[in-house]
Amino acid sequence: MLDLSTVKIGFIGYGNMAGATGKGLMLSGAIKPEQIYATAKHFENLKSKAGVQGIHACETALEVCETCDVVFIGVKPYMVKDVMSPVKDALKGKVVISLAANIYCDTLSEILPESHCVATAPNTPVSVCEGIFICEEENTLTDDEKVFVQKLLENLGTFMWLDREHMGIAGVIAGCSPAFVSMFMEALGDAGCKHGLTRPVVYKLIAQMLAGTGKMALASGDHPGQMKDAVCSPAGTTIVGVAALEKNGFRFSLIDAIDQIENKVNGKI
Repeated sequence: MLDLSTVKIGFIGYGNMAGATGKGLMLSGAIKPEQIYATAKHFENLKSKAGVQGIHACETALEVCETCDVVFIGVKPYMVKDVMSPVKDALKGKVVISLAANIYCDTLSEILPESHCVATAPNTPVSVCEGIFICEEENTLTDDEKVFVQKLLENLGTFMWLDREHMGIAGVIAGCSPAFVSMFMEALGDAGCKHGLTRPVVYKLIAQMLAGTGKMALASGDHPGQMKDAVCSPAGTTIVGVAALEKNGFRFSLIDAIDQIENKVNGKI
């Protein structure tokens, strides 16, 4: 059975999502830098990053596959087949974890028929071990490998198994929303700056407010409406702001953004 203390972890592609995953695994202490091997299109850039992080930079995907026990696919979805097909023999019997959006087990099994594959939908906050890793319930992992994968990825935040039907929307909510939240933070920052707060002060306040609100929601299990109501005193200041947000379509804008993403994923736009 694979062991966290000795396993060799590989990344084919080491961009934003793969880099966040590697960074989070090291930050958590679950995986040491010397256990990580990565390859990327721009090798010189990878070498610089590897030198800072203490991981191994590999020139080819084949080197990663031959060296490692567990391999993450970190390339763009349209590149998966072209990049992974040439190394399928080196991945026989090995665990392969795909980070590529909307690439599921059936596709992975066609490309890597003798590998033990699982599709995932993570988000970038895994880099600070406060992220989300969603794994497709349909996979070709053995029972022991499923236990290992969950044990590995739980170090990065919230982990869950999910059916194929809901992987897409769950991935959108988890993976795209950090961009929306960052826009929300920026807008609040502009408002705070407009009324006299410095950028460092207002952004620190906003970041902690979001972290605290999220932790409170997880700890209490309360409906978001309850949490909103708890802050809105009758004839108070907060409810004035809530009314202004509703007037300007705050909630509809978020729902519409998700609808637009889903339409794009499903080829409707």
